[in-house]
Amino acid sequence: MTHREADVKKIMEKEKLYGKNLNDLVVLTRRTGLPGYSAMQIAEWLYKHNVGSINEMTNLSKKAREILSSEYSLGISSPEAVSESCDGTKKYLFKVLDNKYIETVYIPGKEHATLCLSTQSGCKMGCIFCMTGKQGFQGNLSANEILNQLRSLPELSTIYNVVYMGMGEPLDNLDEVLKSIEILTEKWGYNWSPARITVSSIGLVDKIKPFLEKGRVNLAVSLHSPFDSERQRLIPVQKTNPVKEIIELIRKSDLKSQRRISFEYILFKGINDTPSHVKELARILNGIKCRINLIRFHKIPGLEFESPDIDEIKTFRDSLNKKGIIATIRASRGEDIKAACGLLSTLKLNKSS
Repeated sequence: MTHREADVKKIMEKEKLYGKNLNDLVVLTRRTGLPGYSAMQIAEWLYKHNVGSINEMTNLSKKAREILSSEYSLGISSPEAVSESCDGTKKYLFKVLDNKYIETVYIPGKEHATLCLSTQSGCKMGCIFCMTGKQGFQGNLSANEILNQLRSLPELSTIYNVVYMGMGEPLDNLDEVLKSIEILTEKWGYNWSPARITVSSIGLVDKIKPFLEKGRVNLAVSLHSPFDSERQRLIPVQKTNPVKEIIELIRKSDLKSQRRISFEYILFKGINDTPSHVKELARILNGIKCRINLIRFHKIPGLEFESPDIDEIKTFRDSLNKKGIIATIRASRGEDIKAACGLLSTLKLNKSS
């Protein structure tokens, strides 16, 4: 092992500062003997000033910085690779855990950009139309690894919205997801409005209530079919987490602090795009202030699913609107760089194995 490799290994073994919340930093100051007020100072350097090293935290004493540097690293890591679409969408590839990979998608807009974050490497849910699920579950990401996808990008200053809609099921990693949201929204952190953040989930019955109570951010539920047996074929965990129970929990929750509820609906030609689907969607969502985001299916190698053509999608949307359900068609982005979740990381994993 070279001296450089030894130095890199030593840094990697240090505990990471980035991704710690204020409570974590208070514990850190007590353990290291730093003044209590140092916790707030460190938080401000991490999340307001975006420092590149501990030594840049200049309102800490030299001794305090030496103590921190001896035990901690900043914990920011650059992406391994990036692919850019002809429409400006970028997909970043990050190495996490034990040589596993996750993807982060940067979507530019006219005024602000959106970033699509991953919360797990691989996924347990096994949705048959999703490449990430075919990888199997490889591990939960820490708040550090979730937020590093935002912090490490050169486009950081342009990002206005964040969606937890990348690899993995966010509610299956609820504690770290909530911790990352806390850092994004608290005054000592990035101080973002919760309205700028959306968490997308297939819906886990035992996690949806605590999320609604603590999250304060937008929720997008992956629906894809209003019929139990059909949805179970698409999303196997429907068997133990029926979407109708999820909908009832949403209906009964106090949503005053919840900015927006939406339902994601990937359209599969000849499967979930009929008038009976429109009728049932209107029935089960009756009384909930929400919208349905209609999504074209991006072709995945080895799967026979196809997307309806755009005129058929518009007809489906218009039929929902006539039933009183607000429905919109999400613009497809980044198809030429395999922007659908899991495609790029699966290729990288296959090459590594």
